[in-house]
Amino acid sequence: MIDLDLPPDLPRLRTLRAWHAMCLRAVDTAITAAEQREAEHKRGEEQRPPTPDWMIERGIGQGAPPTEVHVGGCHMAKNARGVTREQALQALVAGIRACIHCRPDTELGILE
Repeated sequence: MIDLDLPPDLPRLRTLRAWHAMCLRAVDTAITAAEQREAEHKRGEEQRPPTPDWMIERGIGQGAPPTEVHVGGCHMAKNARGVTREQALQALVAGIRACIHCRPDTELGILE
């Protein structure tokens, strides 16, 4: 048994019991909220579409032309959409710049 220095009288013991029950409810509420956040995060990870293998970045604005080709998941790609390997190859052959960070030209076997 834990040796606690508790008051001897009933009113103070009941006050301590009520306080600890209140703290326990607060901890239980925090645990429930943390479990919900964790479950939502896990669901989000499971439902996230896979990262495309190749991406083409476009300039800003409606109908902006392609500006750069990236390997899927490149941290430098901002306004990009996923494309097939063939589309990435065609873009590079057509003169669209290859990202200097992820080097899709090297990954695709095309050297500038």
